[in-house]
Amino acid sequence: MSHPLVVTLDRKSAPRTLFAGDRLVEVDMPPGTRVIYPRSPLTPLKDVDAAIRYALNHPYGTDPLHARLRPGMKVVIAIDDISLPLPPMRRPDVRERVLTVVLSMLADHGVEDVEMIIATAVHRRMTANEIRHIVGDRIFNAYYPDRLYNHDAEDPHGMKEVGVTDHGETVELNKKAVEADLLIYVNLNLVPMDGGHKSVSVGLCGYKSLRAHHNPRIMRDCHSYMDPKASALNTSVERMGRLVNKSLNVFTIETTINNRMFDTPLEFLAKNEDDLSPAERAAMKALVFTLSKVPQPARQAIFNRVPSPYGVTGVFAGETEAVHERTLAKCFEQYAVPVKGQADILVSGIPYISPYNVNSFLNPLLVQVMAQGYLFNSYRGKPLVKKGGTLIITHPCTDQFDKDHHAPYIEFVHNLLPETRDAMELHKRYEAKFAANPAYIQMYRTGHAYHPAHPFFMWYWGEAGRQHLGRVIVVGADNEYIPKLLGYETARTMTDAIDMAKETAPPSPEITLMHYAPILIADVT
Repeated sequence: MSHPLVVTLDRKSAPRTLFAGDRLVEVDMPPGTRVIYPRSPLTPLKDVDAAIRYALNHPYGTDPLHARLRPGMKVVIAIDDISLPLPPMRRPDVRERVLTVVLSMLADHGVEDVEMIIATAVHRRMTANEIRHIVGDRIFNAYYPDRLYNHDAEDPHGMKEVGVTDHGETVELNKKAVEADLLIYVNLNLVPMDGGHKSVSVGLCGYKSLRAHHNPRIMRDCHSYMDPKASALNTSVERMGRLVNKSLNVFTIETTINNRMFDTPLEFLAKNEDDLSPAERAAMKALVFTLSKVPQPARQAIFNRVPSPYGVTGVFAGETEAVHERTLAKCFEQYAVPVKGQADILVSGIPYISPYNVNSFLNPLLVQVMAQGYLFNSYRGKPLVKKGGTLIITHPCTDQFDKDHHAPYIEFVHNLLPETRDAMELHKRYEAKFAANPAYIQMYRTGHAYHPAHPFFMWYWGEAGRQHLGRVIVVGADNEYIPKLLGYETARTMTDAIDMAKETAPPSPEITLMHYAPILIADVT
């Protein structure tokens, strides 16, 4: 018997509505196509603040937070950056709620020396308003900018080496965090590759540490980023994290949310098209039409206007690994959909948002990250598509970049990719020099640009998918140049794309459509 979230289409099935960036497109899929839908949102906790207090007082594998506090100690609290969750969460963000309880406990125990660091690693600095959205007005007004600020991985006096793992990985972290008497990490866990040891050992590190695992060799050895046990990236991060936790006094707080990404006006986007009410069907048609007619900034605004009404489903605190085990269980309970058998042709829409373009445009390099990185890797067990199979995506692939956020990406895409798409070559020939570019580093440190190493990491992120997939076909690209540069083929319509894919597929191929977003992870057997 198939799972209710895995639907096989017949001749009477309605067209499927897919994201194509910040547009929606209706596609007719052939009868026999399997469509995988996300699970319904888990029921949120009734009293989040009580759950936070309970977690701090009943931690896993360590003493309660209050027992670790003493007057006059130095405490650093590190917080996830804007890449989590997607899209941003309606206020109050759960991190504000955790911080409120933690800060009041610190005050009660005479702890006054408190600093908060946004754990950006080599992501862009968050703006004052973005930080305010996460921590709330009261905390922002009391701490920003002197005691609440962005991590700076390029501060010559701001980093400190913790040690080297037995695999030769250098662990270098934010100096303030290393020298604190207690380091508390406040995490919002969106997907199974977040959190755990990644929080501190990646969030507070710099290029020297990231090179150990953000490289093509390690990325090729990841058999799903969403299944930590099968990810060489996660294995490396865990080695580094264990070294950190031996050297520093770390208290981990992780929170999980459900997948209620769309608020009431857009809730129908998460549903099976055949189950829509007449009113929802009309709303869907109107939205598809509107998005096809209005200019790009207005399209983005339609989605950005409504922050996500995520519900908090879990709060766990204590020793990093013991906490993360519970977090992962909650994550998979929300996302994992059992699927039998792999597909020859996998189809997915690419939405307008990724962890690396919140409040900016999804540029071509990030389209590649979503396609061959996140979507390809949204599985446990086996990949959803067979080795050498075809991935079909819907996206305009517009040659557009946010000049403030993604300055180093522009040079990477337009100057380096025409030279070579080979990740090993890019890594060997260009990465070190590019990562040290003083102008880009200045933009990272004082503006809101991603670090110059970041576009390389983004290309490597698609490496596991590139090695596995035979072809990628884009439906609806508005130019030929970008898809060609990324190594993709183009098709005008979904029907054309499927016909093209069939040329290299077995007779009567198995076609599977992943109905993204909200997030889902296919448990493939």
